[in-house]
Amino acid sequence: MKFAFSTLGVPGLPVPEVVALATATGYQGVELRGHPEEPVHPGIGTAERAAVVDEFRRAGVEILTVAGYVRVAKAEEDVDEDALRAELQELLWLARDLGAPNVRVFPGGGDQDPAHADAVAARRLGAAAELAADFGVRILLETHDSHRTGVAAARVLGPVGHPQVGALWDVMHTWLGGEDPVTTHAVLSPHLGYVQVKDIASAEDRTPLALGAGVLPLGECLALLDDDSWVCWEYEKRWYPQARELPEQLAPGREHLEGLIAAYR
Repeated sequence: MKFAFSTLGVPGLPVPEVVALATATGYQGVELRGHPEEPVHPGIGTAERAAVVDEFRRAGVEILTVAGYVRVAKAEEDVDEDALRAELQELLWLARDLGAPNVRVFPGGGDQDPAHADAVAARRLGAAAELAADFGVRILLETHDSHRTGVAAARVLGPVGHPQVGALWDVMHTWLGGEDPVTTHAVLSPHLGYVQVKDIASAEDRTPLALGAGVLPLGECLALLDDDSWVCWEYEKRWYPQARELPEQLAPGREHLEGLIAAYR
């Protein structure tokens, strides 16, 4: 398997330092948080994009994903459709320019009727699919918020039915949704882009922990994946400033994942 980490764990870290950290700790890729708080986001220009590509290429580290914040199931009365479409297109442009194969989106369906939220998300993702295909980028719907489980995400992805629209399996959210890993994998495997791992103490305390120090069924999840799968550690330091610093944990975290793969296979 190939391992990546999210820049959510090192908020604001300059790109050269992110790349150096990946190289030093044995990670083959990085998931870039595509938010204006970070060095890489849709607002940066052509020269800045080229410099990012050059940094990653020289180090032999891949940009796995541009992690955006578009909420594709958001209620129609609460969103400007043109603005949402433009935001998603800008993320796709950025990913194309960076050579990133994926863009991450959220559901964000809120308390709408689930069937209606499913239909809204499928319509928006379907409308963006051909542009994604033209750019060689895949849009990945994360198991999150209103569509926390694999079953819920699959209700959207099935009707879209396009290879450039897939799933990002966040193991914390499917666990919080009460879904066992076998079920999640079974329904998401036709759509699966990659898996985000993390660890927490409990459903009530989601402060990020070192991998293996919490309750999430990481080994059971990894055992279901193909040998060429990507696994990304999303350490949510940005939201939990009291959590331990990520850099010192990266190498031990990768070693823990490698140990789980060996033990569960």
